[in-house]
Amino acid sequence: MHEPAAGGLALGVPLYADVKRRLTDALTRGEWKPGAAIPAERRLAERFRVSVGTLRKAIDELVAENILIRQQGRGTFVASHNREREVFYFFHVVPEHGPKLYPDVQLQSFARAKADRTAAEALGIRPGDAVFRIRNVLRLEDAPIIVDDITLHAPRFAGLTERHFRGRRSTIYSLYQESFGVSVVKTRERVRATNADPASAALLGVPTSRPLLQIRRVALTYRDQPVEYRVSLVNTGRHEYWAEIAG
Repeated sequence: MHEPAAGGLALGVPLYADVKRRLTDALTRGEWKPGAAIPAERRLAERFRVSVGTLRKAIDELVAENILIRQQGRGTFVASHNREREVFYFFHVVPEHGPKLYPDVQLQSFARAKADRTAAEALGIRPGDAVFRIRNVLRLEDAPIIVDDITLHAPRFAGLTERHFRGRRSTIYSLYQESFGVSVVKTRERVRATNADPASAALLGVPTSRPLLQIRRVALTYRDQPVEYRVSLVNTGRHEYWAEIAG
């Protein structure tokens, strides 16, 4: 069955952008699961009643945003999370000398709480709403380098328990995707200098008031919906923040 042709487009909005929106809506509904192939371009062009060129331009943008992945000779697939994808796209702390490494993540605490104003604003919820608060220590080269404080809106992750979180088979973002249908497709980060508080200093093995790098991250799913607020404190004595930005 064909979907209705795009109609009522805002003035100046190109047709491929509307097709991109409709593809994103299908992904949001779970029509194509992570790791699954989307239909062939010609079939999708017929469905949306557009040319193959217009459809391809919409897909090109989703590929550029790492929402879809093209595999030569096989087709186009919905991106799924694994260790390699997570460390390549979403982990930006590297040794001062040497390659990027995947951290050893150690859970420190898991609790239900009420959202404070900062977390509520980041997640688009109300202060006082139910959240999960999770604290991890990330080790690189067998040394504690990062303290991560994660806040999740509890209703979106209904059923999440400490046992579930601790026993996940792969990465945290894989857990979101596989168990709750929440795909992190991009993040927004703000970086600033701060001082170690007593609790983070003890976890990182540094003196209180040691200068640390603070990274405040909002993880977003389709249509820029926030799903995770994370504050990371990084000991930059032998590590640094690194990101590659394509022009």
